[in-house]
Amino acid sequence: MTEYDYWKIFPKMPKKVTIGDITIRDGLQHEEKFISTAAKKFYLEELIFAGCRHIEVTNLGNPFLMPQFSDAEELLANMRSDRFKKRCAKKGVNYDDIVFTAITIREGAVDRAIKLREKGIGPDRLLMMVSTEEEHHFANSGTTLPNYWKEAERCIQKCNDAGMKMCGTVSTIWGSPIGGATELKDAVEFTKRWLDIGAHDVEHADHDGSASAPDVYRYFSMILDEIPDPRLHIAHFHETKRVASASVLASLQAGIINFEATLGGLGGQPANFLDDCPVKGTGEYYYDDPRYVGLVTLEDTLVQIDEMGISHNYDVDRILWLGRQMERTIGRRLRSEAVLNGRTLKEGHKQYARPGLEKLKAKLDEKPGQKLPRGWQS
Repeated sequence: MTEYDYWKIFPKMPKKVTIGDITIRDGLQHEEKFISTAAKKFYLEELIFAGCRHIEVTNLGNPFLMPQFSDAEELLANMRSDRFKKRCAKKGVNYDDIVFTAITIREGAVDRAIKLREKGIGPDRLLMMVSTEEEHHFANSGTTLPNYWKEAERCIQKCNDAGMKMCGTVSTIWGSPIGGATELKDAVEFTKRWLDIGAHDVEHADHDGSASAPDVYRYFSMILDEIPDPRLHIAHFHETKRVASASVLASLQAGIINFEATLGGLGGQPANFLDDCPVKGTGEYYYDDPRYVGLVTLEDTLVQIDEMGISHNYDVDRILWLGRQMERTIGRRLRSEAVLNGRTLKEGHKQYARPGLEKLKAKLDEKPGQKLPRGWQS
């Protein structure tokens, strides 16, 4: 007999997951207009009130390169303010459960984070990043992989001494937009290296939508064979071919419990133009059409996971509302289908019913709910 129980077919698939939001950092870094500090504060706070407990607040790199994050310190100060803490208490949110992350690609940004920590407004967690394909790594960091690994080791020690955690990202796992095909075994090795030098957890990133579901399942199965604790691993998928939901499912089937997403599927390579002015960013874009750049959407991922019966801590309807507000903030239609179509309701959508079915069934002497002719054997 065919086994119908999904969790028996995939026994490692979790019943509960954590979905971190990275809208205000990764999502907005690709936008070519400055999103107001007030809007960023609004979404950071409302995402937390809607259930998010792991949230990327900003990028602490040089604002000359990425002026979208010129308000980094103001955002962090807001999240550490007594006003926000009181709002959390009023809404029943345990402030101590929230993990605030800032991106610190290079050592100067790590040093900046430590200074902010000393001032009482620093993040709880930092993030550094390597790519298994060195051209992509160089485009993001400006240095070689061997040199960066030594820098990361120093930074993790500094980070730990300052009472913060470090996440190490491994990118180009399933392919590089610059160098092409990559080897999964290199990403497994890089994951081990991050943990060996003291990283608290590892983000496994598909930064250009290269991942396919079979390779995602294969990779995360390899990872969990080598490093079995699922709490150490975070799945991060970009959406360029409308297949990232398959990658999310394959990750779940392999046993991954931590994911990241953005409202509307915002995100991509740091912008090299802001408002009316060219900016440095990370150089020329490595794609042809910016309409097909971004991450897996928080709204659609939540609906997918929620309807599978997997626990996630979010108020899904509130997230769908926030997704609609984000479209107004950005000024264009974003990528979520769920913000348009909503959730699949068990009670259906009675407002779309054609009138007259009850009367017709009565006229034909059929009972309510009768679906087969009388006399047909069941």
